[in-house]
Amino acid sequence: MNGPGQILPGLARRFGDRTALVTPDRVLSFAELDGLSDRVAAGLAERGVRPGRPVSIYAPNSWEWVVAYHGALKAGAVVNPVNVMLTVDELAFVLRDCGAAAVFTTAEQAGRVAELVADLPELRSVIAFGPPAAAPADGVVPFAELSEATGPVPVLPDPDPTAPCTIGYTSGTTGHPKGAVQSHRAVLWNCAATATMHGRSADDVVVTALPAPHVYGNVVINGTFLAGGTVVLMPRFDPAQTLRLIAEHRATLFEGVPAMYAMLLAHPDLAAADLSSLTRCTVGGQTIPVSTVQRWEQRSGAPLLELWGMTEISGLGTTHPLHAPPRPGSIGVSLPGVQVRIADLDDTARDAATGEPGELMIRGPVVMLGYHGRPEATAEVLDPDGWLHTGDIATIDEDGYVFVVDRRKDMIITAGYNVYPAEIERVLAGHPGVAMVAAGPVPDPVKGELACAYVVRADGDTTTGAELIAHAREHLAAYKVPRLVRFVDALPATSTGKIMRRKLIETVEVDSVDGRTVD
Repeated sequence: MNGPGQILPGLARRFGDRTALVTPDRVLSFAELDGLSDRVAAGLAERGVRPGRPVSIYAPNSWEWVVAYHGALKAGAVVNPVNVMLTVDELAFVLRDCGAAAVFTTAEQAGRVAELVADLPELRSVIAFGPPAAAPADGVVPFAELSEATGPVPVLPDPDPTAPCTIGYTSGTTGHPKGAVQSHRAVLWNCAATATMHGRSADDVVVTALPAPHVYGNVVINGTFLAGGTVVLMPRFDPAQTLRLIAEHRATLFEGVPAMYAMLLAHPDLAAADLSSLTRCTVGGQTIPVSTVQRWEQRSGAPLLELWGMTEISGLGTTHPLHAPPRPGSIGVSLPGVQVRIADLDDTARDAATGEPGELMIRGPVVMLGYHGRPEATAEVLDPDGWLHTGDIATIDEDGYVFVVDRRKDMIITAGYNVYPAEIERVLAGHPGVAMVAAGPVPDPVKGELACAYVVRADGDTTTGAELIAHAREHLAAYKVPRLVRFVDALPATSTGKIMRRKLIETVEVDSVDGRTVD
């Protein structure tokens, strides 16, 4: 097996009618997933999608999403999973940047996405999930036409393990996202190594609401499939429904981000919930307080395994092994076959001393090939000897357990989503009432952090914070929109004029919105 596109055929032969995927709309066996993805591969080939061409998926969690992912890989395409929270304008940038040949989306969004085709000559097909519309938009292909295609399934050679498999876009410090290109080997290795570290087996039932386009969500789904387990995939997170599904399906794992555990622990249904089937849980996406880990473990009776990863490594880089003694507050040890080191902050060619903070660096088969079409950006983070600069500050103990000290410079992590200040600043700077703007994080007990915009008004302007947030909402995905606006007389800057974002929270607050005040 050279890549994730070869996962389902082997599982269909081995497990056949065993349940693989449970969603609100449909329950599918391994054989059914394999057969449907074959039809999608045939349908894409009929529409001129050739091996090596990117195919984007812009939709929330669903059985169609999983089928489209595997169908595209079987057609030899490079999958471009897109965060469904992006606006259509942001989607247009991604489609243009990667040169997508086709895009899967929802019936609700298909009409707007189809309008992009005229400006994207490489885009051949817009395919809509869900039941066929009574009057589909021009140029939109119902998903049923692909999943019921009668043409031959493309017969392709086994993929080159080092060839591109996926392009996952991650927000960039320049204000535009960059596409991290992952090889077939990287994606498959991450799924397999994670399954090994977490002790997954064919007896496992995993409840998850992690977004399928996110590398963490992808590893959860395909890592469980690899072991022959069942994935109960929620369209979106809801604490009451999560507790119900764990009990109903006798789930052995729940996997999520810290905000999900905070909401579960605060939900009134928790006291009566049956969590006795859980044997372990996982948490990633941002740091989680040790007290939250302890409270969840006490209530569930299952260990909560912390992990760390990023788009540039196709998923996880470190995690706690299931059967090893716990190290509270640690993100665990490196995956099998993967190396991590803590580099000296002044000279990354040297290792920091044990227990001393330094930059977390990673090397191995999970590391990206590079940023799509961005050799200079790639060279900034990927050394010639294969070490990837993560930008995270961490320490490592004598046993190889890693502890994150601080997150990468400037990034805001809200409910597990990565938000870069430059994207917020780029949008708000276009408002006529804004003279200067900078963005930074403020702490939040549920989401970890919220994005806050610090604005110097244009002379004589009376724009309100609510108006600026409304402006941002028109141009940014919902999770990127700042939740607070603070009007200030000046922004903290270095002698060269560079904004000191980590000093922003110290500025005096003049105005705030959403009824929130953060000290």
